[in-house]
Amino acid sequence: MKRYVLALVGMLVSAWSLAAVNINTATAEELKALPGIGPSKAAAIVEYRTQNGKFKSVDELKNVKGIGEGILSKLKAEAVVSGHGSAKGKAQPVLKK
Repeated sequence: MKRYVLALVGMLVSAWSLAAVNINTATAEELKALPGIGPSKAAAIVEYRTQNGKFKSVDELKNVKGIGEGILSKLKAEAVVSGHGSAKGKAQPVLKK
């Protein structure tokens, strides 16, 4: 039984780690889950977003200090600007009619 519980937890963690991160809603802590993003770059992303408004595309990250083409190419697979990545809000219930 313990093995099954551990396997289930492992699958859930794996699924969570594969989820896209919404760079418009993610906290600095959530942004650190992205490849090549540590504490200082995460803070720079949040600062840029605060000063300039929401990102219109992931490519706009190249305007953030410390993010070049190399890091940007890694981020494109895991970062999004809309949708359900890095859900800061709560899931909405389905309303039945």
